[in-house]
Amino acid sequence: MLHALLSFAVVAGLLTVVPGLDTALVLRAAVGRDRRYAFATAVGVGSGTLIWGVAAAAGITVLLSASEMAYTALRIVGAIYLVWMGLGMVRGALRRRGAAVGAETVEVSGGVVRAWARGLGTNLLNPKVGVFYMAMLPQFIPAGSSHLLMGTAMATVHNIEGLIWFTAIICAAGFARTWLNRDGVRRASDAITGTVLVAFGLDLAFDRR
Repeated sequence: MLHALLSFAVVAGLLTVVPGLDTALVLRAAVGRDRRYAFATAVGVGSGTLIWGVAAAAGITVLLSASEMAYTALRIVGAIYLVWMGLGMVRGALRRRGAAVGAETVEVSGGVVRAWARGLGTNLLNPKVGVFYMAMLPQFIPAGSSHLLMGTAMATVHNIEGLIWFTAIICAAGFARTWLNRDGVRRASDAITGTVLVAFGLDLAFDRR
């Protein structure tokens, strides 16, 4: 069991550091907001990952693989959510400086709960995460072991690795906070992250597995 966990940790760790949607969200939160907001986003992403992992271990996400309709419905909802969120960021970045500052104040006032919900929703509405766990977990679960127990343990390992990676990103952004807090840099960050989200959303919308 220990060997299986370590083997999975290596593979999951390599996948964690590959730039993707989750990294873009956390980096944007770290650059445009503050550490609390960024960590709340990271915990939200981790919560979604853990839920998908446990669901896969329990066999629930078999429905996504077996039912084309269920997969397509979740895929379309997730794509709409990502495109909507991305366009909102791009629109905010294109506003005049005064309007952008006002919008930021409103968003920060939403607090860490909103940041957590954004990270959670982004992951839960991405069926590729569930399919990933369905494909990966069986390859590492030893014969005779409890699928639910081992699958949950592996999802927890993946979650911890993700939080460590996000912590490194948030701390690195903190060191460059003076430069990153410039209005032009922050708006550029929103524009780039928004574009990335729209791209991920469109990719998810036209995904055919």
